[in-house]
Amino acid sequence: MLKIDGAQYSGSGTIVRQAVAFAALTGQAVHIVNARIRRPKPGLRPQHIRVVNAISQLVGGTTEGVHEGSRELVFRPGNVQGGREYCWDIGSAGSTTMLALAVLPVLAFRPAPSRVELRGGLFQDFAPSMYHVQQVVLPLLHRMGLTAELEMERPGYVPRGDGILFLNVKPARQGLHHLVLDQRGAVERLWGIALASHLEERRVSHRMAESAHVVFAAAGYQAEIEVRYDTSAPQPGAALAAFADCAGRARLGADRAGALRRTAESIGKYVARQLLDDLATGATLDRFTADQIFPFAALATGESRFAIPMVTDHVRTSAWLAKTFLGAESRIDDHGLTITGTGFRPDQSDAA
Repeated sequence: MLKIDGAQYSGSGTIVRQAVAFAALTGQAVHIVNARIRRPKPGLRPQHIRVVNAISQLVGGTTEGVHEGSRELVFRPGNVQGGREYCWDIGSAGSTTMLALAVLPVLAFRPAPSRVELRGGLFQDFAPSMYHVQQVVLPLLHRMGLTAELEMERPGYVPRGDGILFLNVKPARQGLHHLVLDQRGAVERLWGIALASHLEERRVSHRMAESAHVVFAAAGYQAEIEVRYDTSAPQPGAALAAFADCAGRARLGADRAGALRRTAESIGKYVARQLLDDLATGATLDRFTADQIFPFAALATGESRFAIPMVTDHVRTSAWLAKTFLGAESRIDDHGLTITGTGFRPDQSDAA
């Protein structure tokens, strides 16, 4: 049994999510201590519990210590279960997108397509928005041989959550292949989506978009931001996502959710400035996609190369876990990320 110290590197839920996913794929039991020890509320939260239980369900695993506030857990993978449709409700505003990214590597190597209904938060701080996963991460994975689609049935915001996503995944029967994306050209298109629920009278989506337009225009760009209003969410909320499509097939993104006493104007400025900052480094991945793509590149065949805006704790965390579970080597410098994949196939373990 591998022992993983959750106090290492980011000290975050990323360690729990990725370690359990890698354990499920490789058939390696894992004992995690100090789970989320560096977070303001250490230990497992509802969204992390749902990740562990969902992955355990997929591979017929067993768990110990999986309860709210737990700082220590054990996961023992079993054998792949035959289901094709699943429904996982976080029961809070915890991130459904992080749940989707956690189960996606396991679903990718199943023998049949899967459809998953995910309930919880879709837009919040410290997690990718639904739009970011849909428009940035999944297109990259498609180029690596994984076909997955994400559909939003209903937005969900902090504190109630109760948003609904559908994740459809086709098996990567030939495995994943590497992706070289270390050069990009000029920005060809700036675009985005401004979403607000139950806030049309206050023109929240318009105000987020207009504020972002001002920042982009000052930098010499004309952005196309679609304004959307929704009435299906169980509570008011808002989110803005912006994307830059560049020559060389690179797409970078930035997003931010609404929050109490956070103005629409401040959201627009924040998103635009963050995207411009990442573009200024010459990166081919934005600061968040860098660690989100890492597990898949580690599972792929061949050497993947990317240009990244910065080296985050999450990138170093992903490198450590990929090396520990898969033996995947990587090289990281200020703006370069190289991952030598292991060419994982399901028959490499009894668990997947």
